[in-house]
Amino acid sequence: MVNFGKKLTADQVPEWRGYYINYKLMKKKVKQYGQQLQQGEKDRRRVLKDFSKMLDDQIEKIVLFLLEQQGMLASRIEKLGKQRAILAEQPDISGIADLREAYREVGLDLIKLLKFVDLNATGIRKILKKFDKRFSYRFTDYYVSSRSNHPYSQLQQVFKHVGVGAVVGALSRNLVDLQERQGSYLSIYDQPTTALKDPIIDMINSSVDKLTRSTNFLRFLGQHALIAHEESPSTAGEEEIEDQKYHFISLMLNLVNTFLYMVNTYIIVPTADDYSVSLGAASTVCGVVIGSMAVAQVFSSVYFSAWSNKSYFRPLVFSSIVLFLGNVCYAMAYDMNSLTVLIIGRLLCGFGSARAVNRRYISDCVPARIRMQASAGFVSASALGMACGPALAGLLQWRFKIYMVTFSQSTLPGWLMAVAWLLYLVWLCISFKEPNRADEVYDTQQNTASGQRVDIEQVENGLAQPLLGNSETKENEEEDDDDDDEEDDSEECAQDSRKPATSIGSAYRLLTPSVKVQLLIYFMLKYAMEILLSESSVITSHYFKWNTSAVAIFLAILGLTVLPINAVVGTYISNMFEDRQLLMASQIMLLVGIIFSFKVTSTYSVVQYVISALITFVSAEVLEGVNLSLLSSVMSSRLSRGTYNGGLLSTEAGTLARVVADCTITAAGYLGIGSLLNVTLLPSLVICAVSIACTFLTYNSLF
Repeated sequence: MVNFGKKLTADQVPEWRGYYINYKLMKKKVKQYGQQLQQGEKDRRRVLKDFSKMLDDQIEKIVLFLLEQQGMLASRIEKLGKQRAILAEQPDISGIADLREAYREVGLDLIKLLKFVDLNATGIRKILKKFDKRFSYRFTDYYVSSRSNHPYSQLQQVFKHVGVGAVVGALSRNLVDLQERQGSYLSIYDQPTTALKDPIIDMINSSVDKLTRSTNFLRFLGQHALIAHEESPSTAGEEEIEDQKYHFISLMLNLVNTFLYMVNTYIIVPTADDYSVSLGAASTVCGVVIGSMAVAQVFSSVYFSAWSNKSYFRPLVFSSIVLFLGNVCYAMAYDMNSLTVLIIGRLLCGFGSARAVNRRYISDCVPARIRMQASAGFVSASALGMACGPALAGLLQWRFKIYMVTFSQSTLPGWLMAVAWLLYLVWLCISFKEPNRADEVYDTQQNTASGQRVDIEQVENGLAQPLLGNSETKENEEEDDDDDDEEDDSEECAQDSRKPATSIGSAYRLLTPSVKVQLLIYFMLKYAMEILLSESSVITSHYFKWNTSAVAIFLAILGLTVLPINAVVGTYISNMFEDRQLLMASQIMLLVGIIFSFKVTSTYSVVQYVISALITFVSAEVLEGVNLSLLSSVMSSRLSRGTYNGGLLSTEAGTLARVVADCTITAAGYLGIGSLLNVTLLPSLVICAVSIACTFLTYNSLF
């Protein structure tokens, strides 16, 4: 891996060399300040003041040059616009071709400017991180909080690119206008979905997507998946390797696996209490029945994550077989009159959870240019499964026997899912194409030889990281004077620090306070959602006398809110507010929903329950996307690879939350159904309040 000092030197535009961040000087200053503090020559306050001023000066230099270059590009586009107006009156084919080439030259210069911003933004982030590490002081929190919203600060100019967007828009419009439109007088504003044909525009848009926080609907959905996205391949050879690994039907099989698993999870929720009672247990034992699937998933996530390092096909086959057997056991438990068989069936279903494989397949085998759409498809499949599960349970209201086998509203979900997994297994064996692992080995060897590091799961950069991903790098053979200084930065130079975590313990030691808070928030929101969904049939039956169909409709409606809410948040709200603001606001709304859910009077109305449930569920869904977005941006790069990666940690946190929530429901049932609601909501209230307090303490580091 080329350290950043060498990368900065190698990738600089020679004529712009004096306008980049002086990373070498600032790194030496950090080392010098450390020595001065140890020798008592300066106090901490003086060091902070001096370093802040030096960093302000560096950022001012960068921003002023950035604005100057944007102005020059805008001036060139304006002059070309005048030429275009003349050609519009007196068309000339050769003139139009020359003008198009001139616009393309402007586009290439714009790409250079985007890379300039990328290098400087990365340098600022790294030097702040180095300062924090050297002095064990959260200087980044202070610097960002004092500069980010100040009217005279120029820090935001590096991370927000309104001027660049205007230049990109002008280039796009003019290039499209120069293309043959077959007599159409419509502009790109009249046809916003029209694909741009000029490759320069594609290159610019690709750079802008990496450089800025993208807040469109697909990307917001993709945040829920915590599937990491690295930059697009930089060479035609890399693109060819990616295309060879990609197989559309195999991707669809992974998405169908996700959908079926979510259906399998929630199809029993409306009837789990009745099934438990029919087997001689209390209705609140439904918590154990529902939660046993999550218990098994805690372990299955680990071995499926490890298995996906070697194969995708075999774990999916194993998953399908185990889920088939689990659902058969679940359905047969009624005729066997055995609660044990019922729980074993659900445990088997949990052991068949291949979501880690589904995530990994999308991250590893789907080309970068469509990976965000695939990630959005993963989340959409999950949301659709969450809605379809209860809806199907509401339709399965029959009761009959065939050869002493009972088919009822309690057992039919098991039989239906068993058939679904059997059909899926047949389709999987016929159509799935195992990617060529030799391509991955070749790719890794090429990257090692060239000094590059291409992380397929670049979690540190995140799905919404406002920095440009690493562009292609070339090993700089010249000796850099700062090599010795680089050795004190474990992230950039120590070989061991780049190795992936090899155990849960080593992964845990990599978690910073900000990451721990985000995992706590994820635990909290999953706990609150599981309490709401799992006890819904018991609560509504006790207070409102709802039947299975009514509960199924209610849960299906909750599930159907996922995509519309994410569309609104991803398309509009996330453009107006920062992720950390949305994080805090959604937690507060979730807290409001939990408080409103408590039964504090002698009566408990349907209106109160439905409204509080909607507030809780919608807030949790919004919170999940924002939380995973921030989690991906603050997590160590060592957690982006290997078995014990960031996706696994978040999955384990969420699964553990579901287990605890379902156990809480069963335990609270011993106090009586009348106390169930308030007793199960109390832990949600406490955990939510604690997570809000922790978010407040780490708020300035979420940037």
